[in-house]
This record gives sequence, structure tokens and C-alpha cells, in this order.
Amino acid sequence: MSFLFLKRLLLSFSLIACAPAFALPTVVDVTGIQSYGKLGDPLNTVLLVNVGAYSTINRFSYNVNLTADFEGYLRYMAVAFSPSDQVGQLYFTPGARSLDDGPKTFSGDISLADLGFSIPIGADGILRLEFYQSVDFHLGVDGSWNFGNITFFDDRVAPVAPVPEPASFLLIGAGLAVMGYAARRRRTLGSASKAIPA
Repeated sequence: MSFLFLKRLLLSFSLIACAPAFALPTVVDVTGIQSYGKLGDPLNTVLLVNVGAYSTINRFSYNVNLTADFEGYLRYMAVAFSPSDQVGQLYFTPGARSLDDGPKTFSGDISLADLGFSIPIGADGILRLEFYQSVDFHLGVDGSWNFGNITFFDDRVAPVAPVPEPASFLLIGAGLAVMGYAARRRRTLGSASKAIPA
């Protein structure tokens, strides 16, 4: 193992230690978001959430409390999930079967994989959420997401051991560097002793 190789390995460890870690599952707080117009309305709240580059969202859970401004409007409050380029949107209406105006709590867990669907995230790692009204009868606010959250998962990833702290990476790198130095020194001393005439 050459000293140059060990230096490169140490540099790689330091880059890994310094890299930001974004990974699913990701929890999105929906507290205080208001519901305005149809999909694409400029007044709609849009959240851009970093879930990790090249993740695939194939399950999400939700626990949200909603209030509509008119009776029966809970069934029109919705959110669209998509990558940042908005290709392959998923439309979700928590109160789809509700005929009242709330406040009302909805919760559950939905496996997109079981439905034959998933949301592949691009290199930017961004998941886009747009909160909207599937039917919009008047101008202004139609409802409020009072509190709660939506959690996104990538179930393709098996649970792994915890990632070591950056200090651990540096200790590993320092240990490898010392081992490389010792091996190089041993090699140098060994070749020098062969060169000495008996």
C-alpha cells in the first residue's frame, strides 16, 4: 500500500465526514399552512424539502389536523408531492371522505409501492410539496392545516449501523496514515540493510 494511496484515502474520509447528511425518513411540519386555490395558483404554499439525492419515496405517513372555511370543504384540501421538476406528481387529499368543515384529524400510513407507484428524486435531492384546493369556490383562504406532519420514507434502504461521528473518521484516517508511514519506513530500512556489505 503506497503512501500516496493512504493520503488519498485520508482525504476521502475527510470529505465524507464534512459532507451534509440528508436522508429519508424526512418529517415535514404542516402547522399553519393555509389552503388557497387550485394546483398552480401563485398563492399556494410550496415547500421544497431536501430528502437526499436519488432517493425514492415509496411510503409516507401522515397525522394532520385540518379546518375548512365552509362545510364539506375538508374533502377539497389537498397536497401534491413531486420531484423539483414536477414530473410524476402524486395528489393526496387527507379528508377525501369527510363531509364536514372540521377541525378534524386524519392519520394513516400509505405504501406507494403496494399501489405500484413511487416518487424518484433527482440529483438535487428536492421533494416539492404544493398545498392546494382540488375545488376552489371563492377567492382567499379556503382552509387551514392547523398542525401535524407528513413523513416520507424510502423503504428500499435496509436499516444500517449508525454513521460514525466525523471525529471517528479522522481517527480512522490518522490511524491508516500512521500504519502507512510505518510500512514505508520498514520497507526503507529493509532495503537499506540489504545494501550494507557484510
